[in-house]
Amino acid sequence: MFVYPALFILAFLYANLLEWVIHKYLFHGLGKNKKSKFAGHWHTHHKLCRKNDNADETYKEFPPHPTVKQELTSLLILALIHTPIIFFSPFFYVSLVYFTIRYFYIHRKTHTDVEWGKKYFPWHYEHHMGKDQDANWGVTNPLWDHILGTRKRDGD
Repeated sequence: MFVYPALFILAFLYANLLEWVIHKYLFHGLGKNKKSKFAGHWHTHHKLCRKNDNADETYKEFPPHPTVKQELTSLLILALIHTPIIFFSPFFYVSLVYFTIRYFYIHRKTHTDVEWGKKYFPWHYEHHMGKDQDANWGVTNPLWDHILGTRKRDGD
């Protein structure tokens, strides 16, 4: 049964690439324009993180803050867009959903438990707190940053 581990790895690679692309091109590329519907990521989330050593207390609010609500809505839309994959590979689709949920859990926790984030996801801390906020696009994993040359450590 080699197919299931291979599908899981493929889902990991695809989910992380999608995370990298969306983060770089939508949230930072389009999001730097204050009129963009993606502006909350750059103009709210990054601003709060820079002021608070990577903490973003909006993740603790209920009902969810508009930027968190947008993040959750975007993740749900991504899961729905990929729904047709169920007909070809239910395991691959379930793996994508797992990586989607995992993304939100990790992203939220890195901003509500900053020391945990620094320890286990230093590339994401450096994305927010480093000299270059236009690097380190991978939130849950730096794989694509290494492959595409966008992984920057402070001091590089």
